Amino acid sequence: MSEPAPILSVRSVSKSFGAVRALDRASFDVLPGEVVALAGDNGAGKSTIIKAISGVISRDGGDILLDGKSVAFATPHEARDSGIETIYQDLSLADNLSIGANIFLGREPMRRAFGFLPVLDRRKMAEAARETMARLDFHVDRLDAPVAAFSGGQRQAVAIGRAIFWNARIVIMDEPTAALGVPEQRKVMSLIRSLKAEGKGVIFISHNLRDIFDVADRIVVFRRGENAGERRPAETTSDEIVRLMVGK
Repeated sequence: MSEPAPILSVRSVSKSFGAVRALDRASFDVLPGEVVALAGDNGAGKSTIIKAISGVISRDGGDILLDGKSVAFATPHEARDSGIETIYQDLSLADNLSIGANIFLGREPMRRAFGFLPVLDRRKMAEAARETMARLDFHVDRLDAPVAAFSGGQRQAVAIGRAIFWNARIVIMDEPTAALGVPEQRKVMSLIRSLKAEGKGVIFISHNLRDIFDVADRIVVFRRGENAGERRPAETTSDEIVRLMVGK
């Protein structure tokens, strides 16, 4: 049985910042329902490649294909509109707002009060929060509570819920378990598996090799902006991944 076509293909992407070569012909694919982990030391190019994919920076060379078609997003908004959501470590959540308000942040639904006055459609936002969180098996006492009241794992669920609601096909997660306790880390791993089960492609960046081996289908190793190797977790070891990362 042949593999499905990739949702996302990165082909020989290069990027320089002045004299610094941040990416040098980096390549990898992401298939539907697959978690691809990007491993590498600080400065290896992991953050640069996700910024190139998500429209934060432009690439100098190479190609990025979405469903086989070349794309070059000028802004993160364009990438989101095309089904690529990026969840950074700080989550980009508005702490003082509810789950529903965060799901619609920047894309708020409106309704007409008295037939002419545009106002926020809070009922639609609340219903979206309820349905989306149910899909993630996420339960809190008050969906209208500000997300500042939630734990780190719950806040990750809100950010992932936003990606699911807007039907993201590629979800990029940058160090999602950093600064979380062990129970919260396990919750995030469970959420990633939920994304995989829904057929999403997930790009997972982490310094924690245990998390990588726990959730990834493939590990793509970066070193000094280049592809240093690609392995399946069942066919490699943490020691080999470290050797690929450091070049020894």
